[in-house]
Amino acid sequence: MSRYVTVASVSHRPEVSPDEGMEKVLDQAAHFAWQSRQFGADIVAFPEIYPHLHIPWDKDDNLAQMAEELPGPTTSRMMAEAKKLGMYIIWPLWERDGDTLYNTAVLIDRQGEIAGTYHKFHPTIGEIEKGIMPGTEAPVLETDFGKIGMCICYDLNFRDIMTGLKDNGAEVIFFCSMYRGGLQVRAWALELRCYLVSAIGAELGQIVDPMGRQLKLATYEAVIAQRINLNQRVLHMDYNWEKMDEMLKKYGADIGFDYATQEARYALSSQREGLDIEEVIDEFGLERWEDYFRRADEVRDRAVADISR
Repeated sequence: MSRYVTVASVSHRPEVSPDEGMEKVLDQAAHFAWQSRQFGADIVAFPEIYPHLHIPWDKDDNLAQMAEELPGPTTSRMMAEAKKLGMYIIWPLWERDGDTLYNTAVLIDRQGEIAGTYHKFHPTIGEIEKGIMPGTEAPVLETDFGKIGMCICYDLNFRDIMTGLKDNGAEVIFFCSMYRGGLQVRAWALELRCYLVSAIGAELGQIVDPMGRQLKLATYEAVIAQRINLNQRVLHMDYNWEKMDEMLKKYGADIGFDYATQEARYALSSQREGLDIEEVIDEFGLERWEDYFRRADEVRDRAVADISR
């Protein structure tokens, strides 16, 4: 079956001073969430530590003082907005759990409940020196449209968290950050073969497809949204290409082919309700990406072993 979902992100830095208070920040965030929903979004992500971005966290004891327990005042407000709008919201903030501080992204579901959290796996040196505890897991969370993962800012520089999310089954990864990521975001989407959505505390948030192609770029407008089909898989062209006509003969426009020929790959998708792309792959004996490269390694290993005899 086609499995469409509309994803969105907010790339923005709160336009308030520390003295203006949190209410204005939350009102602005609520408006961005409302805009996202009007664009059809099922889920929207905000930038790293969004409600705390306007407060200098590296001065005095600001970080420890502003960190909130879950649910706390800012989380509770966004939980109410998620319930009212009937959408998922990813809300990153400084979190306090007892005496431990985290840089956290909170997933709020359509009912306004906390569905899960992600603790930044790789805080910066400065964050750790200020008391932020690194996370230890790469959780993939279930939603009513598919499996999502989250990562935060500096994480993008480390392979363990990104590949951990993919290995755990993430179909969309949300990157909440204060630095833009740029080409790195597109490179990770290409390598992991999944959608990446970035929400930046500035301009230039992106929505990138599994081929590494930028579908949307946030500039002045802050909010971007894109409808995507999660019932698709990226395959290598080797040993699969010659089966295309056979698939077209049976399914025609009910399946889609999206080529990235320079990278020798294509995305095969279902465009019809009730047609699971995994079943099509099995029906035509297509070789999945991981299986193909596993087989290539095995063939190589046998060749090397033969030489060494």
